[in-house]
Amino acid sequence: MMDDHDLEHCREAIREGSYSFHAASKLLPARVRDPALALYAFCRVADDEVDFGDNKPAAVLALRDRLDLAYAGRPRNAPADRAMAALIQDYGMPRELPEALLEGLAWDGMERRYASLSDLRSYSARVASAVGAMMCVLMGVRERQTLARACDLGVAMQLTNIARDVGEDARAGRLYLPTDWMAEEGIDIDAFLENPEPTPAIRRMVKRLLAEADRLYYRSEPGIARLPVAVRPGIFAARHCYDAIGRKLKRAGYDSVTTRVHTTKGHKLGLLGWSLVRAAAVTALPQSAVIYARPLDEVAFLVEAASQPDASKTGWGENVLSVLTQLEARDRTRSGLAEVA
Repeated sequence: MMDDHDLEHCREAIREGSYSFHAASKLLPARVRDPALALYAFCRVADDEVDFGDNKPAAVLALRDRLDLAYAGRPRNAPADRAMAALIQDYGMPRELPEALLEGLAWDGMERRYASLSDLRSYSARVASAVGAMMCVLMGVRERQTLARACDLGVAMQLTNIARDVGEDARAGRLYLPTDWMAEEGIDIDAFLENPEPTPAIRRMVKRLLAEADRLYYRSEPGIARLPVAVRPGIFAARHCYDAIGRKLKRAGYDSVTTRVHTTKGHKLGLLGWSLVRAAAVTALPQSAVIYARPLDEVAFLVEAASQPDASKTGWGENVLSVLTQLEARDRTRSGLAEVA
């Protein structure tokens, strides 16, 4: 069981760090909302330490150690870690799911770029769909078709985030736009990162990202209809709060370089109300055949992991271990260079 003080700390972390999820969580029943807040707090802390830390590889490796301790039942003495350990024990969380998240953060630590939309979906699967799959576990949902649609929603949300943050990422030296799109448009990546401008070509790429997100938002909705009735409003709210960002970007002419769109508190309240309406209406609608769509190739491993009730895996997966080994070697090299300097 999670300690009440740890849970309050997680609530505060989400209130300050993720406005969209905090708003959507108000519509979740307490039995799901509380562990979901703990999960998001751990993920938020992990993401922030990698994004804003001075040494990204070291931050990822520290997170690896923290996850090891949480699964061993000996979490680091911090509220988010203790809450995560309780969540793992209470819900039998398959270890492959937080491992996938850590792999995505390791890719950030390595400053990886993505050659194609498929590569970008693979990244989004790890940093967003893995969280969606973990949310399904918290709801007691292990059915593959519903999990596949939850993973669609995770990728859609992440693509929306990437579309919104093109300028902010570029000014920090980060690039998530597919490099083959950049080549098609004749854009020199280094020149763009040096001086990001909302050119027609960049706007076209933002538009393409949002078009893919829209396709996946549509695919996700039959999965929401398969979730327990009490959680549907909250998940619809998350879907609409993120989608609203894309619609605002469209009205801004797909310029996410000189502007960073956001939704107001009043707009969020309206979306929460609309989500309640949609959650009630979806029960009366016939089931969409989209529920049977195959999982995206890039998320299939998450669907497989989340559908299994056994959370007893104790070692790191081969792919994740390979990435962490590369990251550790890079961290040692960086540390050695710093000592020489």
